[in-house]
Amino acid sequence: MKKVSVFCGSSPGQPGVFMESAARLGQELVSRNMGLVYGGAKVGLMGKVADSVLEGGGEVIGVIPQSLMRKEVAHNGLTELRVVKSMHERKAAMVDLSDGFIALPGGLGTLEELFEVMTWAQLGFHHKPCALLNVDGYYDQLIAFLDHAVEQQFVQDIHRNMLIVEELPARLVQRMLDYQPPVLDKWIGRNET
Repeated sequence: MKKVSVFCGSSPGQPGVFMESAARLGQELVSRNMGLVYGGAKVGLMGKVADSVLEGGGEVIGVIPQSLMRKEVAHNGLTELRVVKSMHERKAAMVDLSDGFIALPGGLGTLEELFEVMTWAQLGFHHKPCALLNVDGYYDQLIAFLDHAVEQQFVQDIHRNMLIVEELPARLVQRMLDYQPPVLDKWIGRNET
């Protein structure tokens, strides 16, 4: 993996642990010579992970829609800042530029980005690893919901297990490097007669 997209909040979240984990993830990427692709903001967890990679001498590519240049306060110190027309273009560019995806804590946008790349992986549109950095149990209830969706037969276990979940950046990145995508013959209606 040469570049990893990180989806995360433009807010810092609760003081302390989330910002620290964003910084540690950035340091981990630099230590493995991996570049960062992210949403292009200089605030919140987005800014923290970008600054951490930049401080370590790593490459950071931001992708931001023109309409969010002010709202998300675009980061002007990046290796490259790509300004696109829409959120759809942003996500497509991030997917094209990246070899894997990590979600740090965040809100609705973070979840939407994660689930879109997970859906694309399920459909076979890409075979890149998708991961959650479950900082301080932030995603525990989401993980429980995904397990519930498997139990209720709306998500297949093989697709649920495509999502890598770890609490520590080093373990998460290593599991992404070791990731082997599942081989599926058919995903729709497997349990139907």
